[in-house]
This record gives sequence, C-alpha cells and structure tokens, in this order.
Amino acid sequence: MTQPRAVVAIDSTPFMHMLARLCLVAPFAVSGVIKLSDWRGAVVESAALVPSAPELVAAATIVVQLVGSALIFSRGWSWLGAGMLAVFTGIATLLGHAFWAVNGPEKAVQMAAFFEHAAIIGGFMLLALVDGIRNGAEP
Repeated sequence: MTQPRAVVAIDSTPFMHMLARLCLVAPFAVSGVIKLSDWRGAVVESAALVPSAPELVAAATIVVQLVGSALIFSRGWSWLGAGMLAVFTGIATLLGHAFWAVNGPEKAVQMAAFFEHAAIIGGFMLLALVDGIRNGAEP
C-alpha cells in the first residue's frame, strides 16, 4: 500500500522537515544551553556518571549537544550532527540507564528510559538516511 498523496504532500513540505528536526534536537539544545549557563550543575551531573573527569565530560557534553544540534540544520552536514547526537545518546544511555544493574521497580523505570533513548537514536539514524538520500547518496 502506498501513502496517500495528501500525506506525502504534507510530509514533503519544508515546514515538516524543520519541525521534525526541531523535535529531535530540542532536548539536546535546551540541555546544552542549561549546562552552559549552569557550569557547576553540569559538572555535578557529570560527576555522577564519570567521577574521574567531570569537567571534561561536562565540556564535551555541552559541545556535542550544541554543535550537534546546530549541524542538524546545516545543509550537507546534518549526518554529522545526527551521528554526534546518536553516539552521545548511546553512551549516556549505557551509563545512565543500566537497567540490567538494578532490581525492583527501578529496573522498569530504567528499562523504559533506555528504550526511549534507543528510539531517539533511531530517529537520528533515519534523519541521516533521509538527508543522505535527499542529497544524492546511494541507500
């Protein structure tokens, strides 16, 4: 079954492409700005995940979140931004939502967060694929 023409027409508009990008990057861009404006809080948050180098992790997080988000909107470089944010999300998810290491009700909470983040990674993968096809890359 093919998509109805009306759906294709709506999904193909520049507005929908922009909205999809905004939805994907919003949590990362907002988080990066908050961390940048509250450096001490960013370091404390990073120390909970990587106690050996919290300042480095906080700085890298801010750079990846802000630069990756900006690249999502740049023509020809969205694949790089999507890759940066996907890898970042994968690492952060493994560190922050290790459901296999907890028991009881917390296990279900962490498992749900883990798979929600996996869905976000899938969204970045699809963005990179779609933009690659739109820019002439072979699928």
